Amino acid sequence: MKTLTLFALSSLCLLPMTSQAIPLTDDLAVELELTLASDYRTRGISQSKNDPAVQGAVTLLHNNGLYLGAWSSNVDFGGGLKTRQEVDYYGGWLWQASEAVSLDLGYLKFTYPRESQFNQGEVYGILSVYGVKLAAYYSDDAPGIDSKQSTLYRYIGYETRLPLELGLSLRYGEMDFKDPRLVGASEKGVDSYREWQAKLTREVLGVVLGLSYIDTDLSKTQCTSNYGFSDLCGATLVASVTKTF
Repeated sequence: MKTLTLFALSSLCLLPMTSQAIPLTDDLAVELELTLASDYRTRGISQSKNDPAVQGAVTLLHNNGLYLGAWSSNVDFGGGLKTRQEVDYYGGWLWQASEAVSLDLGYLKFTYPRESQFNQGEVYGILSVYGVKLAAYYSDDAPGIDSKQSTLYRYIGYETRLPLELGLSLRYGEMDFKDPRLVGASEKGVDSYREWQAKLTREVLGVVLGLSYIDTDLSKTQCTSNYGFSDLCGATLVASVTKTF
């Protein structure tokens, strides 16, 4: 049975008044995003038992950088858990010093209908400088074994454009738990793991096609001890199709 932290992070690009956003007033716009993916992975871990996911987001944007929105996806945690949906609510402020330098600060609330014990909140900050991204997400109410615990997820990433109109994004992250909970074959618990992703994207006929390679340093035993199954944390390819309105 899956008993530990279950969380997600949408891959929205939160930019104020983007060209794809639908204007509501001179200062406000709304952006809609729909994604079909072969798996729902967050921070290296499958949230859909390696099955496909349908995901959608709606974001209200102000031209001063403030934003507010909601994101949802189907999930499957197995183990008799009743929830089949994740709904995330987020809000924040994006400050852009230039096209190449920005700072994104916000709050993210994860909710799981019919399994509210997994609900949690995070504050985050993302600094982007000429394609390099430094990010941190902190929670003080993440689900734990006996009570709520604190977690810290941080990553370094890089985004650039390649020939043939391809986009490339790279990420290397580390997830830290307050309590040791990743138990390996030696039966010794550790309190962190590392994950990485390389993603290629290309826009075709108004939709963005994506292909990601995702992996973690978790063993099958550690994966089972924390997430309930041995095949949720290993190397995989994830294909996606995204349409933004």
